[in-house]
Order: sequence, then structure tokens, then C-alpha cells
Amino acid sequence: MSASSDSARPEEAPGFPAAVAPRAATTAELDAAVPACRACPRLVAWREEAARTKRKAFLDWEYWARPVPGFGPPDAPLALVGLAPAAHGGNRTGRVFTGDPSGDALFAALHDIGLASQPTATHRGDGMELHGVRITMPVHCAPPANRPTTAERDRCRPWLARELELLRPALRTVVVLGGFAWQALLPVLADAGWWLPRPRPAFGHGTEVLLGDAQGEAELRLVGCYHPSRRNMFTRTVTPGMLREVLRRGAETAGLPTR
Repeated sequence: MSASSDSARPEEAPGFPAAVAPRAATTAELDAAVPACRACPRLVAWREEAARTKRKAFLDWEYWARPVPGFGPPDAPLALVGLAPAAHGGNRTGRVFTGDPSGDALFAALHDIGLASQPTATHRGDGMELHGVRITMPVHCAPPANRPTTAERDRCRPWLARELELLRPALRTVVVLGGFAWQALLPVLADAGWWLPRPRPAFGHGTEVLLGDAQGEAELRLVGCYHPSRRNMFTRTVTPGMLREVLRRGAETAGLPTR
């Protein structure tokens, strides 16, 4: 893939993304809108600087260098919520968890239990398909040191809120990858009308929380999982077996077959 300059970027809309996300009628429309966002100056500067400097291994890549949308079918009963794209992973490839060590671990585990069509994800157009699973995140741009600010998280929230709203008719379970995602997700669910226990449940690997809606007509299960970051995998805070176990539990509670 040869490097070339980006075409002109769209201007930031007033109130972006809060004014734009709710207008998306489908996940396809949402996925098309997300990459235009330039609402967080620090994140815009960082993602574009990573694309200019690149890593030695990726000098021939034209980096995506934009916000990364969710990935997976629009009627998925299982959602995975991570943190944010990696500077030289999703920010390079344009697809969440694609092209970095976290994604290597995650897609291998999804494939092992029958929820992904192949064990590795290298780039958009590599043929990867997810079965009954959609992956998203509370922050859609790569942050410096993988640490978005609270303000950046909150500014990005309308994307996640609308995505979960569009998934809601089929959604049964959310596997939450890491404490940051857990803390970002809970207020989104509360605003969407899901009843949260008090005190709010703390994140933990294997933690399960069953939420009900205000009408008592629907349920949503949250399952906590340590993030499969390079550090967590290296220190064996989370192992491939632990990751498969939690993903299998998420699939089973969502009504998906596993192997």
C-alpha cells in the first residue's frame, strides 16, 4: 500500500458529533459519519502525526488517520466494547482492533469459538467477517499513550450512544474490555433507560450484571473482561484461555452458538 496525501477533510459541523450521531438511521450511516469527526483537537493532531511519522514496519502504508467506526453486523446480539484505536493499529488500517497485538489476541479468540471467519485481521478488505458480534468503543480516535481525557471521552459519547440504540432490538449481551470502557459505558446505558444497580457495579474480569429496562420488558447483560492489551497478555493478567472463556460466556448469554 503506497503512501499518498488525504483528500480535503470535511469541516467540523456545529455540535459535532452530538448533532450528527442521532441522525444516523442505520449502523451503515453511522459508520459513514464517524470518520468525518474532528471534534477533539488533541486527538486529531495525534492521529495525523502518527500517520506522518509512521512505524518503520509500515512505511509503505497510507494510514487511515481518521476516527475508526464500529465493525460487525447491524443485528448483532453480542457487542464488544473496547477503549480506542491504536495509533499504528486501527488508526493505520481503519478498522477496530485490526493490525495490532490486542486485535491479534481478540480475533484469534473469536475465531476459536466460531464468531469470526478467520483468526487474523490485517486490513480492511482482508475478508474478515464477524458472526453475531459487533465491536465498538467509547473513543473513536487513537489517543496519546492510549489515554483519552475525560472531556474527549464525553465528547465522543454520542457515537456510542447511537450505535447501541441502533443495535438495541437484537442486543442481548455486551462484553466490556477493560475498566475504562466499563466506566464509559455505564452512563450511556443509564441515559438509554437501562436500570443500573446502586452503587454502580464495579468492573472485574468475569463480572456479570443483568440490567432491565424501565418497562420491565427487556434485559441486557454486561460481562467484564480484562483488555487484551500487549501488556496484559505479556503479564498474563489475561490469557488466551481467559479471553476465550469470557467471550464464550458472552456468546452463550446472547444466544449465539459456539464451538
